[in-house]
Amino acid sequence: MPDFSHGAEEAKRAARAAVLARRRALDASRRADAAGRVQAGLVALVRRLRPLRMTAYVPVGSEPGGPDLPAVLHAALPPGGELLLPVLCDDLDLDWAAWSGPAGLVAAGRGMREPAGPRLGRSAVAGVPLVVLPALAVDRQGRRLGRGGGSYDRALARVPASTLTVVPLHDGELVEALPAEPHDRPVRAVVTPADGLRTLDDASGVAPHTSAGRIRGR
Repeated sequence: MPDFSHGAEEAKRAARAAVLARRRALDASRRADAAGRVQAGLVALVRRLRPLRMTAYVPVGSEPGGPDLPAVLHAALPPGGELLLPVLCDDLDLDWAAWSGPAGLVAAGRGMREPAGPRLGRSAVAGVPLVVLPALAVDRQGRRLGRGGGSYDRALARVPASTLTVVPLHDGELVEALPAEPHDRPVRAVVTPADGLRTLDDASGVAPHTSAGRIRGR
């Protein structure tokens, strides 16, 4: 068990630095292979659940999933399905706007790319049955290590406990335990290149599957 006795925030900073260093060390071919496998796991999930609305984000740099993740997920939605992407607010909270294609993306703070279309409000995420969100690592209790801004903790506070929340990760980023603080919000599943989709609790509405992107238990 990791030693978090020196304080959760200090432990989080050290964990972030370690994960980011490992991600930067991945070469282009390994990133591309990981992106393809992560996308396959998420696409399989979307095609099974057929949500009419879901959220995702535009991965940047070495983040899992690749920059074309929104286009791939939107294509997997049923006809009329809507993909929402985050819009970073001045106070680091998240608003949401619909994906309208790569041409509709603009550069934003913290290296993000976000849709330029009409804002739907911070509460738009509350009624979405499938939320795909980023993290640097997740532990087996669903605790998520973000980048420290608290944006997704605020967004997740608006999401019902029954919502399926899924984090794409690189291999090795699903860990035994992470430091946590009272404001941290857990997630319910991860998807990694080697293991596909793996639930971290009794995520309802998701049945075991044996193809690519199969769901594994704890």
